[in-house]
Amino acid sequence: MKNLQYTVATPKPFDSAVSAVQQKAAEKGFRVLHTHDFAGTLAEKGFPREPLKVVEICNARYASEVLTKDISIALMLPCPISIYTRDGKTFISTTYPSALTKFYPDSGIDDIAAAVEKTVIEIVDDSR
Repeated sequence: MKNLQYTVATPKPFDSAVSAVQQKAAEKGFRVLHTHDFAGTLAEKGFPREPLKVVEICNARYASEVLTKDISIALMLPCPISIYTRDGKTFISTTYPSALTKFYPDSGIDDIAAAVEKTVIEIVDDSR
C-alpha cells in the first residue's frame, strides 16, 4: 500500500497557504466546512506549538455517493487538508482518498475515491 498521506512544501507564509487551500478548494467545487486552528486551541490549554490548521473540505455529490455505498465511511469524512509549519517551513498535507478503499475494501468506492483524490491532490498542488 502506498503512503497514506501526500505532503508538499510551500514557500508561502502559513496564513497565505491556509487561504490558498480554502480558495482552491472552492474553485474545484469543494466546500470548506470548517477550518480548525489546532495550534490556537492547544495554546489556550497551555501547549504552544508551531502553527497548524486543518481545513475540512467536502463535495456533496461525492460524499452522497460514498455514503450510499457504505454509511460507515462517514467516520472518515470530510476530507482534511492540514497546513502546518515545522522548523520555520510551511507544509500542506492530506490523506489520499484512495486509502479509504483499504479500510472499506467491499464498499465499491474505488472509482469515486480516485476522482476525489485527483481533485484533492490538485487542490494541494495548486495551493503551494
